[in-house]
Amino acid sequence: MNKSLVVILSFLIFAVEMNCANSQKKLSVGSEKTLIVYLSRTNNTKVVAELIQNKVGGKLVALEKENPYPEDYQKIVDQVDRENEEGYLPPLKTKIEDLKKYDTIFIGFPTWDMQMPPPMKSFLTENDISGKTIIPFNTNAGFGIGQGFEQLRKLCPESDILEGFSVEGGYEKRGVFLAIEGEREEEVSDQVDTWLQKIGLL
Repeated sequence: MNKSLVVILSFLIFAVEMNCANSQKKLSVGSEKTLIVYLSRTNNTKVVAELIQNKVGGKLVALEKENPYPEDYQKIVDQVDRENEEGYLPPLKTKIEDLKKYDTIFIGFPTWDMQMPPPMKSFLTENDISGKTIIPFNTNAGFGIGQGFEQLRKLCPESDILEGFSVEGGYEKRGVFLAIEGEREEEVSDQVDTWLQKIGLL
C-alpha cells in the first residue's frame, strides 16, 4: 500500500478516535455522572452553581457546617481568620454518601480571606475524589480568587483539574449581597457558556 495512503488512513482513524473520545467525555457530564458542590453565603455562588446545572445537568449540593457561621459580617471575618491561621477544618453537616458514582465534580466557593473557605477545605479533605475530573468555580468581591484554585490543586493532587471559572459577585463589606441577578445574571450565564465550551463540556 502506498505510504502516503497509509499516513492519510492513520490520520483519519486517529481523528475518528479523538472525536469518539470527546463525545464520551461530554456524555459523562450529565445528571447521573455529575455533582455540583458549592458553598454560598450571599447566594452569588449558588446562582452560578444553578446556571451550571441548567447547562450540563448534575446533582446540586450546598455545603452546610454543623455549626453555622454568625450572621454578622465582621464576626464571620474574625472567625474565618482564626480558622485559617490555625488550619482548623470545621465539621460539616453535609454528607454525600454516593460520592463514588460521580465522575465529574464541580467545586464552587466564594473567596474568603483571599483563600478557599474553611468548609470547602473540610469537604475536600474528608472525601476521596482522586481520579475524578474536578472543575472549580468561584465568586469574589472584585479581588479575584486569591489562593483558592491553588489550594484546590494541593488538596486534590490525584484528580484531573480543569480550568476554573471566576466572576465578581457581591461585596458584603459594603452591603452589596446578591449581585448576580437580572441582567447581571444573564451576563454571567453567557460567561459560563463560554467557559464550558472552552473546557469542552458544552
